[in-house]
Amino acid sequence: MLLRIFTEPQQGASYDDQLAVARKAEENGFDAFFRSDHYLVMGDHDGLPGPTDAWVTLAGLARETKRIKLGTLVSSATFRNPGVLAITVAQVDQMSGGRAELGLGAGWFEAEHKAYGLDFPDTPGRFDLLTEQLELITGLWDTPVGEKYNFDGTHYQLTDSPALPKPVQQPHPPIIVGGAGKKRTPSLAAQHAAEFNAGFRSVEETETLFKRVRAACDAIDRDPDTLALSTAHTVVVGKDDAQVKQRAAAIGRDVEELKSGAIAGTPAEVVDRLGQFAAVGSTRQYVQIMDLQDLDHLDLIAAEVLPQVS
Repeated sequence: MLLRIFTEPQQGASYDDQLAVARKAEENGFDAFFRSDHYLVMGDHDGLPGPTDAWVTLAGLARETKRIKLGTLVSSATFRNPGVLAITVAQVDQMSGGRAELGLGAGWFEAEHKAYGLDFPDTPGRFDLLTEQLELITGLWDTPVGEKYNFDGTHYQLTDSPALPKPVQQPHPPIIVGGAGKKRTPSLAAQHAAEFNAGFRSVEETETLFKRVRAACDAIDRDPDTLALSTAHTVVVGKDDAQVKQRAAAIGRDVEELKSGAIAGTPAEVVDRLGQFAAVGSTRQYVQIMDLQDLDHLDLIAAEVLPQVS
C-alpha cells in the first residue's frame, strides 16, 4: 500500500506550512503530497491566515520538491472553467517534471461558494458540470499537437481550441474520482479515472463502493484492474497510548472516536487497521494530517508504519 500525505490547508495553513510538510513527506519516502481544494474553513476554527489556492500552491511545490506526486483530493467542478483548469494542471505537470494528479469532484460545501461569490447549482446540476468537465479536460489533453479540439456541451462549448499546453505525462495526468454515489460516480470513474477514492468510510462501506465501481468498469468492458482503488482517513499515530491521546487532543478529536471511524493508535494498531482496507482492495491510503506543525508525527509514521505496509 502506498501512503500519501493529505492535508486540509483551509483549516489554517500558509504556503510555507504546506511546503514544510511536503518536504518532510518527500524526505521520509511518502508517495505523494495532496491537499484539499477549499476556500473556507470548516468547524470552529478561525482559519488564519486564510485560504491558499490549491493549484497555485501545487505549482509552487512543483518547483520546490523533486520526487513526490502532487495533487488535489479533490478540486470542485464549480470552482474553475475546465479549459483553464486543463491549462493549469498541464503547466503544473510540466513544472514538476510529470508529477501532477487531478482529483475532480462535483463540490459540496455551499458556504464557501456563498463566501466567495461562486455559483452553486443543485446536486444534479453539479454532476452535469463534472461530467462535461471530465470529458472536456481529457479531450484537450489527448488532442494531438497540431490538431484542434471542439466540444459542444450543454454548459461548455469549445471551438477550434489548439488544446495546448500538453502535460508531460502520457496519455495525461492521472484523474481521481471519488465518492459514495450509487450510479453517476462509479460510472464517471470507470469512464475517465485512473483512480477511484472511497474516502472516510468504514471497511464494509469501502468494500461496497469498490465492488460498485469495478462493476461499472465491467459494464463498459474496462478491465477493473486498470483502476486503482484508494482510501482516505484522518490518521493519528503515537509511540504509546499517551502520545496518541495527546495528538488526538491537539486536533480536537477523541481517541476512541478516531479508532472507530478513522485510523488511530500505536504503529502496530495503525498497520493492522490499514491491513483491513488493503484486504478489501485499497492500494493507496491518503493519510490525512490535520496538525501541520507536528512534523515529528510524519517522522513516526515513516519510521514505524510505512515500512510495514509499502
